[in-house]
Amino acid sequence: MSAPIDYIARTRAYYAALGYGAPYDWARNDDAPFAPLQRPLSDMVVAVVTTAAPFDPAKGDQGPRAPYNAAAKFYAVTDLPADPVPDLRISHVAIDRAHTTAEDPGTWLPLAALARAAAAGRVRAADRVFLFPTNRSQRHTTQVDCPDLVARLKVHGVEAAVFVPNCPVCHQSCALAARAVESAGIPTVIMGAARDIVERAGVARFLFSDVPLGNAAGLPGDVASQDRTLAEALSLLAEATAPRSTCASSLVWPGPPDWREDYSNAAKLTPDDIARLRIEFDRGKAQASALRREIET
Repeated sequence: MSAPIDYIARTRAYYAALGYGAPYDWARNDDAPFAPLQRPLSDMVVAVVTTAAPFDPAKGDQGPRAPYNAAAKFYAVTDLPADPVPDLRISHVAIDRAHTTAEDPGTWLPLAALARAAAAGRVRAADRVFLFPTNRSQRHTTQVDCPDLVARLKVHGVEAAVFVPNCPVCHQSCALAARAVESAGIPTVIMGAARDIVERAGVARFLFSDVPLGNAAGLPGDVASQDRTLAEALSLLAEATAPRSTCASSLVWPGPPDWREDYSNAAKLTPDDIARLRIEFDRGKAQASALRREIET
């Protein structure tokens, strides 16, 4: 079996190849808060926390196979009704676009799977879904976004949370948020694909799926795999007895195995690739900065 991608090393090499400066300092924690379940999971209100963004037709292409779209980013924690399932998409983050089409929301948003689990009596599904922004600033995440999320979860009576990050930075943001939620006494589990980032940040429970980014909630077009993956996350949520409990999911990516080599691999870039990608990345940063300034004013 191939080793999981080292996303920290991979992205550092990638951005260095594009000509950026000092490497990003990813969050590291030696401790991990842990909130045990106080009663059976079947009696608890469970919510999904996602880094997916609300679809806005005014913000350009956000559909299947869309390129990265910085204009679709969001910058504040929010919550929406969970039923009907809201239209949340992932074109605004650095998922694996070479191997992921983003046609099936069930691969990144397990709300339908959670509703089916609730119908089966395994949990009580929260009536809200919580949106957590992807933010490279760890200070802003921990000092602003995390307290906001904790307060919202408490207001809506959430008793356990399932986090589903998508891109590498999403994994860090969700890990920091899960730590804050655990410290507030609410048990959490992360369903993710970037093992090195989550484990470095230090979390209570992590269901690791060795699949391309954007598919940690199950395989596209495969409802059974989506239900099974959520069931594995809920089992870990209920059965873990100590922090830093990592389990590998049963997901096996059905596509070509070269997806691990392809993601942000600087060794595969030509000089023309580097020039093009640098222009695209700078354009995306400018879009995101303009959007953030607009929101803040």
